[in-house]
Amino acid sequence: MFNPRFLIVSLGNQAPYYECLHSAGHFALASLQKTLSPSQPPFTSERYGGKRCMASTGHTYIIVQSPTQMNGSGPWVAKTWREMLNNYQLKPPELSLILVHDDLEEAFGRVRIRKWGASHRGHNGLKSVNVSLKPADFPGAHWSRISVGIDRPEARDHMSVSDYVLQKMTKYQMNVIDAKVGPRVLECLHELQEKWEEDDRTAGQP
Repeated sequence: MFNPRFLIVSLGNQAPYYECLHSAGHFALASLQKTLSPSQPPFTSERYGGKRCMASTGHTYIIVQSPTQMNGSGPWVAKTWREMLNNYQLKPPELSLILVHDDLEEAFGRVRIRKWGASHRGHNGLKSVNVSLKPADFPGAHWSRISVGIDRPEARDHMSVSDYVLQKMTKYQMNVIDAKVGPRVLECLHELQEKWEEDDRTAGQP
């Protein structure tokens, strides 16, 4: 039977680039916590994966902002995943893992579910996680991604894209994420829960 418990991790950057477009996932999780409040605790500084990070630890949703810079996210995500399984004495299928990240190929603020194995589209944070966490090592685990669109610059060369994702978000962009993205992320979580419950029911039928 599917256990509706989720570790939700956002990929992004830390200072001085915490408020950049590449960190849209962090702000999406802040909006999600606000949407779930008061049942979801406010963010506090906690220690996961050997590092201090901002986290909101509830019964169903453990919401954590990755404390690393984007390109080195993988080892920390992998360590935290294993740590959570050990601390809560859970098997891999009993703790769903969701990565929330920015997406250059989608309109700003658009939220979509993406399969874990879907193309990383050049996203270095996802590349790092893919190297550190292999689905084959955790049979039956429920993993997925939720992307948050940040638009894309007209120029597509590496330097232009790099400069773009490190731009500080405008007040308007932050307000869009705060008001609209969290509720949509929650809808995605409900959709994933329903899908995984159905998958487990089907798998359990003779």
